[in-house]
Amino acid sequence: MNLEQTTNHLIPIAKEAGAFMREERRKFKKEDIELKGKSDLVSYVDKETEKMLVKKLSDLLPEAGFITEEQTTVQETKEYTWVIDPLDGTTNFIHGIPNYCVSIGLMYESEVVSGVVYEVAQDECFKAWKRGGAYLNEERIYVSEEVAIDDCLFATGFPVHNFGKIDDYLAILNELMSNSHGLRRMGSAASDMAYVACGRYGGYFEYNLKPWDIAAGVILVKEAGGTVTDFKGGDDFLFGREMVSGGAVHPELLSVIKSKW
Repeated sequence: MNLEQTTNHLIPIAKEAGAFMREERRKFKKEDIELKGKSDLVSYVDKETEKMLVKKLSDLLPEAGFITEEQTTVQETKEYTWVIDPLDGTTNFIHGIPNYCVSIGLMYESEVVSGVVYEVAQDECFKAWKRGGAYLNEERIYVSEEVAIDDCLFATGFPVHNFGKIDDYLAILNELMSNSHGLRRMGSAASDMAYVACGRYGGYFEYNLKPWDIAAGVILVKEAGGTVTDFKGGDDFLFGREMVSGGAVHPELLSVIKSKW
């Protein structure tokens, strides 16, 4: 497979989905909200966008399987598998906060080899493919070279359920808030990882993640020169529900997480 060509084909697909979101946002109403949990929201926009993506991606690579957030198609891993979040940042979208993304990742066996994150409101399109580098609107991007926590801004996310480890997590937040340029919780994992890839954040970490939250972001960060691990420093980040991504500061960030978690 020509990964560069495949990745470039994803861009108009993601942008078409983004255009649909922008149009629907103009007429979105509170009555359109559905609850998967108290803080876990979904809407018809998520579901319709996913159907649109599944159709386009099936045409692009008919032999591939799918792992999708809203499960509007058969969930099946194959040699190649699309891992997609049609609207990452649904709560932001619902409340009119302009930070939400289309996230499309492609796995070969268990490795993400291609990905696109389209940040809709900002019209920023991030792409990467294995051994091809990472790009923002066609310009090559790289992770931050800052090696010290003191010199970095970080991103994280908060759980919408499973609060059993919250005290450990708050200890990590306290350490970073006290010793860095600050912490941001923007509400879109795909956006956060894209921002790590282009050096805006020194690092991003979160637990209770799902594979569709981070699949595209993984290849972005890696191809931008960064590192992605689980909280133990291992490779179980895509399905292991916890992830640390970062530029040159990754070892120090991981050390803080290990000491508290």
